[in-house]
Amino acid sequence: MDYLDKITIVTCIPFIILALMFIHFIFFSIVGIFHKKKYPVSGKKYKYGLIIPARNEEEVVCGLIESIQKNDYPQDKLQIFVIAHNCTDRTAEVARSLGATVYEYNNPEENTMGYAFRYLFSCIERDFGTDSFDGFILFNADNILDREYLSRMNDAFAYYDKKCVITSFRNSKNFGSNLISGLYGVYFAVGCRLESRGRTVLGCSTRVQGTGYLINSEIVKDGWPYVTLAEDWEFTADRVIRANKIRYCDDAVFYDEQPTSVRIMWRQRVRWSRGHLIVFYTRFKDLIRGLFSRRTENRGSLYDIFANVLPSSLFLILVQIIQAVVFLTAPLVDKSITFADAMFGKDPNFFTSNGLLMMWLRSAVISYFFMALSAVVIFIIERKRIKGVSAGYKILITLTWPLFIVIQFIMDVQALFSTHLGWKPIPHSDHTSFDNVNKDK
Repeated sequence: MDYLDKITIVTCIPFIILALMFIHFIFFSIVGIFHKKKYPVSGKKYKYGLIIPARNEEEVVCGLIESIQKNDYPQDKLQIFVIAHNCTDRTAEVARSLGATVYEYNNPEENTMGYAFRYLFSCIERDFGTDSFDGFILFNADNILDREYLSRMNDAFAYYDKKCVITSFRNSKNFGSNLISGLYGVYFAVGCRLESRGRTVLGCSTRVQGTGYLINSEIVKDGWPYVTLAEDWEFTADRVIRANKIRYCDDAVFYDEQPTSVRIMWRQRVRWSRGHLIVFYTRFKDLIRGLFSRRTENRGSLYDIFANVLPSSLFLILVQIIQAVVFLTAPLVDKSITFADAMFGKDPNFFTSNGLLMMWLRSAVISYFFMALSAVVIFIIERKRIKGVSAGYKILITLTWPLFIVIQFIMDVQALFSTHLGWKPIPHSDHTSFDNVNKDK
């Protein structure tokens, strides 16, 4: 074994360790493809507050309110709350005209969605009492609900005796609008079908993805404390740390409007990355403490969320930099190794070469294949729920899906140094209605 072989083995160890840390995702995916958790129809109809944060959403908030009012759930068990947060348009007026209870909150310094939730729950506690509701379902103003959404969420909530947070399938209103919206659609479908569904079947807590989840009113009896750029990740980490399970209901489907421009996509995902880092910084100690505590009963869920919040992309970049330095200096350490040997290997065979560039190329090709395969699998197994996407767009989305994932590395680096990153609203203008998404039912 020469020097090149030795440094190849040593520098590949961190990659192997990281791969093993995430190997359980394969089991979630396989189970999610073939199985799902079914919930019996509940005779008990709980009372819910429907939470809608809205910043300049006059064009779309009416669609969500209409879809709530047309749901096959007793309307006397529902109350719609809209928090018009730093609005400069007619959002509050439109929501009130449709029968929603509306609160307005203007504070430019408190501009994340978490602050909107915090203020709204304080108003609900003051005016109604949060305990007058069994639970609250949190949405975004651009969402549209499937006709049976509330009933299916209620079934799951009742099944777990109101003790679990329930999340749902996040479909896209504008899946086929263009390439960017299509890539987002696959992103959320992968999260639901290849992650959340398998987690719930296997008894592991899943995570909430921004919106479309149901919580017990007990959770907010003392207010809503999650106000950073990624309040959903904060909430998820805290629920798992406290052993409050998060379960997934695959039959509850809602539709979300996705960005259609590269600029908006980049801005949003960098914000997500920064929020993800904040959760890692603030929850790391609690997660580690829980993993090694003898009293911990949900160790599997804790490990899963710990792996999720790790800034693994930044770790990979660091390891690759170290690997590159080691290989580039190999000719200085061992005079029998040339620069060409270090880059391409002494036997530059694609499958066996231990040269740096050949190893990177091999990893890139293999990763590309499996990431593209995941998009193909999603288009096949979710063909009934993915609508309005032509065959040509499906092929284009599949071919570019790996790039959509890989550019996250660049975004994570940007987020690492963007310490003063603020939250900016994502413009919504898609007018897909309740009737549009329910026309075949």
